[in-house]
Amino acid sequence: MTSGRQPDIDDDVRTLAALGYTQELERRIGGFSNYCISLSIICILAGGITSFPVGLCASGGASVGLGWPLMSLLALAFAGTMAQVASAFPTAGGLYHWGAILGGRGWGWATAWFNLAGIVTVLAAVNLATVQFCFGAFAPALGWSPAAAGETLAALVGTAPVHELLQGGSARTVPLVVQLGAVALLTLTQAAFNHVGIRATTRITDASGWLILVIAAALTLSLVMLAPALHPERLIDLRNMTGIPAGEPVWPATDSPGWAFALGLLLPAFTITGFDASAHAAEETVHAAAEVPKAIVRAVVVSAVAGWVMLAALVMAIPDVDAAAAQGGNAFFWTLAEVIPGPLRLALLAGIAAAQFCCGLATVTSGSRMLYAFARDGGLPWSPLLRRVSPVHRTPNVAIWVFAGLAVVFTALVPYLTITAVCVILLYVSYLMPTLSGLRAYGRTWTRMGPWTLGPAYRPLAAVCLAGGIALFAIGVQPPNDVALVIVPGFALVLAVWWFLHKRRHFPGPPLPDPAAFGMRR
Repeated sequence: MTSGRQPDIDDDVRTLAALGYTQELERRIGGFSNYCISLSIICILAGGITSFPVGLCASGGASVGLGWPLMSLLALAFAGTMAQVASAFPTAGGLYHWGAILGGRGWGWATAWFNLAGIVTVLAAVNLATVQFCFGAFAPALGWSPAAAGETLAALVGTAPVHELLQGGSARTVPLVVQLGAVALLTLTQAAFNHVGIRATTRITDASGWLILVIAAALTLSLVMLAPALHPERLIDLRNMTGIPAGEPVWPATDSPGWAFALGLLLPAFTITGFDASAHAAEETVHAAAEVPKAIVRAVVVSAVAGWVMLAALVMAIPDVDAAAAQGGNAFFWTLAEVIPGPLRLALLAGIAAAQFCCGLATVTSGSRMLYAFARDGGLPWSPLLRRVSPVHRTPNVAIWVFAGLAVVFTALVPYLTITAVCVILLYVSYLMPTLSGLRAYGRTWTRMGPWTLGPAYRPLAAVCLAGGIALFAIGVQPPNDVALVIVPGFALVLAVWWFLHKRRHFPGPPLPDPAAFGMRR
C-alpha cells in the first residue's frame, strides 16, 4: 500500500472502530473499483438482455422508451437515499447495519434476511440466465440440441434409469438437468475467484466495467448501422402485447394497456438493482465514506443511460415487432439473427456472455460480505463458522462458498421468471426498510450526515421510494409470478415468528456506534 493512501486507510479504520468493528478484511479497493462492482452487478448486458422479452411482450417498445426512464428515476431515488446512509455508516453489513442503527436491532435483523435472500436470488437469476443465454447463443452454431445433450449425459452416466429419466418422459427434463449442472459449475468458479482474494476479484470487475460499456456501445452501433430500417416511433407506442406467444405467453393476456405497461416495468426493475453491492464492499474500500456513495449513484446513472440507449436501438432495429414478440424468450436472438451477420453476432454474444459471468462474480462478492457481516454479529445459524476470514487471502472464505451453494439450490427449485420477480421484491423490500427507518430517524436520532448528503431532498426522495416500492410489490406478484405472493409474505411470517419466539432474546445486534462520532441520540 502506498504511503499516499495510508492516511485515508487510517481514517477508514478509525471510522470502523467507532462503529464497533476491527479491520479484518483487506482494504485495498479504490473508488473506481467499488463503482465497477455495482456496475457489474447491475450489468445491462445481463438483466437488460435476458429480461428483454419481459418488457417487449408486455407493452412493446414503450416498455423501453417510456418504462425504462421511469423506473430508472425510481432506482436513482433509491440509490440517492441509500448513498446518504452509506456515507454516514460505511460498513460491510450495509443495509442490515443501517436498519439496526436507525430502526432497532429487530428491524435490522429482518432487513438482513430480506437483503441476503434478495442477493441469493439475484445470483440464482443471473447465473441461470447466463447458462440459458449461452445455450441460446452458441448451441445452434455448434449443432447442439437438448436431445443431443441428453444423449451425451446419459452416455457419460451409463445407467439405464438415468437414460430413461433424461429421454423418456418430459421434453423439459434434459435442459433442466444440464442447466443445473452448468449453473453449479459457473457459480463455483465465481466463488473460487472470490476465495483467492479481493485483488483478483477487483481486477476482473474493473475490466468488466469497461467491457459492459464497450460491448453495449458495439451492440448499439451494430444495430443502428445494420438494421434495414429504424423505427423510433416504437419507443412511445404503447401496445398491449400480453398473451404472446400463443400457448406459452410471457404474460397472461390482460385487457388493460396500462396494466401491460406496468408489467413491463419489471424489465428495468430487475436490471437496475444490486447497487447495494458498493456498500457491502465498504470495509475493503479506501475512503469509503466518500467513495461508496458516489459509486452507488454513478453506477445507477451510467447503467440507466447506457441501458436505455442500447435497448432503444434494439427496439428500433427489430424488423417486425409482432414476429419478435411471437418468439417469446427468444426475441433477442431472433432480432440479432435478422439484423447482424454471423461472425459479428457471435463476437457480440461472446462479449455479452463474459459480462454476464462477471455480473455473477460481483454478486458473489456482495452477497458473501453481507453474509459475513451478519454472521459477525451472531445473526445466522453457525455464525462462528460463517464469520471466519481466511488468514492467507483475508476473504470471508466460508461465507463465499455457503452463499454460492444457496444460490445453486434456489436455482434448482424455482423457474427463471419467478426468480426475477422474487429477487426484485426481496431486494427492494430490503432497500425500503432502512429507507423507512432513516426517514423516521432523520433530524431526530440521526443528526450527523457523512461527507455525501442529499440535504433537504432526502426526506421527499425517501417518501418516493416508499410509494414506488409498494407499487413494485403489486406488479411483481402478478401471474405467472403469483407464487411470489406466497414466497415473500411467507418468508416475512417465518421471520416474524422466529424473531418473537427466539431471536429477540438471543440476537444482540450490531454494536451501537459512538454517539459523539456519528451524531446519534438515543
